[in-house]
Formats: sequence, structure tokens, C-alpha cells
Amino acid sequence: MLLLNIDYIPGSDRAFEALGVVKGATVQCKHFGKDFMAGMKTLVGGEVVGYTEMLTEARQIATKRMVDEAEALGADAILNIRYGSSSVMQGAAEVVAYGTAVKYK
Repeated sequence: MLLLNIDYIPGSDRAFEALGVVKGATVQCKHFGKDFMAGMKTLVGGEVVGYTEMLTEARQIATKRMVDEAEALGADAILNIRYGSSSVMQGAAEVVAYGTAVKYK
């Protein structure tokens, strides 16, 4: 599956048909111990590695779910991919991936 965050396929002269918007989402959270340590990090500053890892994993899951939805439609690619995130509760975040599923003609 070709994944692009632009609205065309570079170097391709093949026409494609838009199948519709596809998306994938997940809500992830860290366990109490890592959340507590992340809170302690606010005292000294710097990257909160546990949350970085959590969001990376969440993006991977959301992307996979988006690709699964596109494959179910028979898509060859997903164009104009975007990611969004929001805090759902203390220590938990939702990540959503969405784009336009297309099929080569």
C-alpha cells in the first residue's frame, strides 16, 4: 500500500479513482508507574520518553487500521494522509490517522 501525505502520486501518469476517506484510531495510555515517572520529569524538564514511545505506538496502530480499511475497499494507495491527537484523560491520548483511499484505473 502506497501511503502519501500529498494529493497526487509523483511520477505516475496513471489515473486513479477516489474511493473515499479511510481512518484508523486508537486510545493509548501508560501504566501508573511510567505516568508517575513522567510527572517527575516535569520538575527537571526534557523529553518524556515514555509518552514519546506511547504516541509512536499509537500512530503505528492507527496507521495499520487505516490501511486495513483501505485494503477492504480495494485501494492501491492512500493520499493526503493526516494525523491528529487529543488528550482523552490524564495519561491517555487518542491518535487518529486519515486519508483518501484511491484505486488505479
